[in-house]
Amino acid sequence: MKKKQFNLIMLLSIFALMILAACGSDSGSGSKDTGEDSESTEKPKFLSLLTGGTQGTYYALGGTFADLITTDTGIKTTAEVSQASAANMTALQEGKGEIAFVQTDIAYYATEGKMMFDGNKIDTISALGALYPETVQLVTTEASGIKTYADLKGKKVSVGAPGSGTYANAEQLLEINGLTMDDIKAQNLDFGESTDGLQSGQIDAAFITAGTPTGAVEALNATTKVNIIGLDAGKADEIIAKYPYYAKDTVKAGTYGIAKDVETVSVLAMLAVKKDLPEDVVYSMTKAIYDNTNKISHDKGRFIKAETGLDGISIDIHPGAQKYFDEKK
Repeated sequence: MKKKQFNLIMLLSIFALMILAACGSDSGSGSKDTGEDSESTEKPKFLSLLTGGTQGTYYALGGTFADLITTDTGIKTTAEVSQASAANMTALQEGKGEIAFVQTDIAYYATEGKMMFDGNKIDTISALGALYPETVQLVTTEASGIKTYADLKGKKVSVGAPGSGTYANAEQLLEINGLTMDDIKAQNLDFGESTDGLQSGQIDAAFITAGTPTGAVEALNATTKVNIIGLDAGKADEIIAKYPYYAKDTVKAGTYGIAKDVETVSVLAMLAVKKDLPEDVVYSMTKAIYDNTNKISHDKGRFIKAETGLDGISIDIHPGAQKYFDEKK
């Protein structure tokens, strides 16, 4: 009897072990099918495109881009109002959007942990592509009497939100012209608030970094004579030597009704995306924009081209975007 009981116990033990082994094998197989790799390549159902203020070029273009992406990819994409460049990088990092407009200089600062991102390096974004020049415009009115950068001393000047791309540009252009934020009465206003302030006389000048013509400045010019303050000879070369992400630029005569060309500098606008977006999705997004530039009605649409989509980009390109641009070579 004891021998039979022992044999039975042994058989039951072997059978139990076989069942446990089979379960373990199934569990492992299941984890491969539903693990992180599979989830990370899942096509999103919605995408948020972070732009800027409602009167800036980012927002104007954002609606068009969102429509193109929605139509070509089938992923519902919405253009969102935001505080633009620097805020957009932080929002992408925090998962509050998937795509964003940003200046090339700000994208560089974010990924390097410099300037306004000192101590807060952002390593979760990559580039989709370059778009168009963003002109640094120092806007004032004829009534202000301001003719040069030197005239800004002691005046109320809008420099954008602290940490914004416009703020960084304002600080650097003031520096090249022998001024600091302490030399002016700095006002932290967005584009719409800036032009409203200029119209009412509450501020004297405003830095606006955006594609020209900028809607907010055009609206101001409809009621108030606008002046754009240019850089003195040699100053553009000086700022480019120190900050190489700038390029020479011109606000052409006739823009905002100005009588002659005004020399200034620009950075590039670009689109950034979250690194963890699937390659095929970013490829489709890139294709949707750069293959349909004829559908972009904004004046800046003429600058957006596949052949210049990698110009001025100083951060990693998303593999999906790189695939698209490689095909266009």
